[in-house]
Amino acid sequence: MNPPHGHAPSAKTLRLVAWETTRRCNLACKHCRAVAEDHPYENELDTRASFQLLEQIKEVGDPIIILTGGEPLLRDDIFDIAAFGTRLGLRMVMAPNGTLITKETAKKMKDSGIKRISISLDGSTPETHDAFRGIKNAFNDSIRGIKIAKAAGIEFQINTTITKTNLEEIPKILALAQSLGAVAHHIFLLVPTGRGKYIVDSEISAREYEETLNWFYDQREKTSLQLKATCAPHYYRILRQRAKADGKKVTFETHGLDAVTRGCLAGTGFCFISHVGRVQTCGFLDVECGDIKQQTFKDVWENSRVFNEMRNFDNLENKCGICEFRRVCGGCRARAYEATGNYLSEEPLCSYQPVRTK
Repeated sequence: MNPPHGHAPSAKTLRLVAWETTRRCNLACKHCRAVAEDHPYENELDTRASFQLLEQIKEVGDPIIILTGGEPLLRDDIFDIAAFGTRLGLRMVMAPNGTLITKETAKKMKDSGIKRISISLDGSTPETHDAFRGIKNAFNDSIRGIKIAKAAGIEFQINTTITKTNLEEIPKILALAQSLGAVAHHIFLLVPTGRGKYIVDSEISAREYEETLNWFYDQREKTSLQLKATCAPHYYRILRQRAKADGKKVTFETHGLDAVTRGCLAGTGFCFISHVGRVQTCGFLDVECGDIKQQTFKDVWENSRVFNEMRNFDNLENKCGICEFRRVCGGCRARAYEATGNYLSEEPLCSYQPVRTK
């Protein structure tokens, strides 16, 4: 879900909000941040509170709103929420898993103003995808949902979480995304939170991380898809290193949106809101920054201590703190927190040695 075109924003420009509209989900993914299960959860924001939240977000800016979960299609009022956001002038997108998309739900997505959906494929075959997603037929059901959405005229992207188990399949998944008619392929590097803690042995190494992101950079000239690396802030260092080696300057004209964004957006251009209204810098960094049931979104966004600490890149510590790429990379704050208990510490899966000193 790409941010709008334009110049590089300030550290306080709200560009993306991922809102966990429900924690309920019909899958049981091995890496699930929320450890989501298929049953109702208490204290989720009701319709009225959801509308109020969107109004409060609109007071702060015009970000893309990602209606996520869990599985957002398990909320009875999800299309009312989408339509309300659309009427406010917000760009509404959705992250379903694809298995529940029917002709009826696809039409409702379109009618409510959903501009794009993202569907995750973590394998190029039923065997590998289903093993990751924890449910039989998840792959085939997702592919069916993708085709229904495409027939309804809904733009879609494919998301893939990279682990040791599917690392070799990434080229095949990219090819599959292209053959299905996706507009983009976003790769996510595993962040070991939620169920992801229990598959931490599947996390790729720093060397594999570097190799994968270099391979991903090479695909820019080989595919018509928009490519984006998420939870992989090193990519924005690699992009500049590779461009320099090729004698190029990184500009919007040469590198598109990658030139006007940075690696870790947590707390700067991006935030996460949980199903009960808890605000975090991102869904993987389990540190509460505020509660929209107790305060306004504007208050949280502007005054949270955690948000403001992370907006000052000079607060980064250890290797990240002296790195010459810290303003375009920033390291994954969630991985730093899981490894050390300090979200300002250095990214644990980075092999780069800075040449700059503070």
